[in-house]
Amino acid sequence: MEFKFDDALPVLRRTPAVLRALLHDLPAPWIGATEGPGTWSPFDVVGHLIHGDRTDWIPRVEHILRHGDAVPFPAFDREAMFAASKGLSLGELLDTFGRSRTENLDRLAALGLTDADLARRGRHPELGVVTLDQHLATWVAHDLSHVGQMVRVMARQYSTAVGPWRAYLPIL
Repeated sequence: MEFKFDDALPVLRRTPAVLRALLHDLPAPWIGATEGPGTWSPFDVVGHLIHGDRTDWIPRVEHILRHGDAVPFPAFDREAMFAASKGLSLGELLDTFGRSRTENLDRLAALGLTDADLARRGRHPELGVVTLDQHLATWVAHDLSHVGQMVRVMARQYSTAVGPWRAYLPIL
């Protein structure tokens, strides 16, 4: 599928509601579940998405518009959520994510991006030259990837509990 700005926005708008519907008021074992050492729980992923909204997606859009590919983006700390989320409840994180996403999409709309803007180039510190539309497409795919990750982590908690039905459940 080719990236179309107006087609991407509904996914970005829905992510907070999807996470709230999936996670809100679940018992702690679901929220804290991981796939083992060095993997993230649904709680961790929500914190990661908040950190991305605060320091990655829109700041990098603005960086591309300001600097083009002359100045690389600042590095993104993929694990900053461990410190930032410490002591918070999942409800607080879901509320924060909802507000953050709305603010970011409002900021994005205020930029009034044109097709020429979407073709502008930036410089990723590891990947090199990228375009603004690639960055925005990545935002959408990133959200969907983490929704899938949370669902997979949660499903795998019942890997043995499902018994022989495991053969029918590729997620496990």
